[in-house]
Amino acid sequence: MPSDARPYVDRQEAGRALAGRLAGYADRRDVVVLALPRGGVPVAVPIAEALGAPLDIVVVRKLGLPGQPELAMGAIAGVGGDVEVVHNQRVLTQAQISEADFDVVYRSELEELRRRESVYRDGRPATAVRDRVVILVDDGVATGSTVLAAITAIRHHDPARVVVAVPIGSSRACTELEREADEVVCVQTPSPFYGVGQGYLNFRQTQDDEVRAALAGASDSTGRSP
Repeated sequence: MPSDARPYVDRQEAGRALAGRLAGYADRRDVVVLALPRGGVPVAVPIAEALGAPLDIVVVRKLGLPGQPELAMGAIAGVGGDVEVVHNQRVLTQAQISEADFDVVYRSELEELRRRESVYRDGRPATAVRDRVVILVDDGVATGSTVLAAITAIRHHDPARVVVAVPIGSSRACTELEREADEVVCVQTPSPFYGVGQGYLNFRQTQDDEVRAALAGASDSTGRSP
């Protein structure tokens, strides 16, 4: 995976860089682009446009450790009506998290996952991924836990192929994802890696309204729901 030290201006530029690496998937009826909201959506928009593919989302929520929410003890991902749970067994064992404590965090994040799916899709059905090439897009990967949850959830719906596409990531995370995805496209793997934000000049938080607008615009441009 090649590394490029120049930061992207913003997520849109990152998406255009990725689109060039994915040109072999252009104009294929069996390709769908799934973005991880919120930051992955503005990256995915120029990819979907360049490939002529429908755009949809796969909502993923980190399950943060009680008292240390930034530390993931797992993640959940929603594809269609299904929710997949991924456990970080190392963190769970070290922190001695009980099943009851895990369940409290799980239920809270599941509620937020469903809220986001409802808000973002605005009544549009989820994209079918069976027998299709799924290009899974985020704005970057640090540990890879949320992308892993998305891959696991997507696999349960029998896609033909899962391609992970990110503009920047830690070398370790991208290498680990290669064991789970059929292909990983990671444009930048800087060393030392401090975080996804180091790859962007503008890394402001993406808002819910931007996600809704992007999905609505993608639906209008293709003349069909994702």
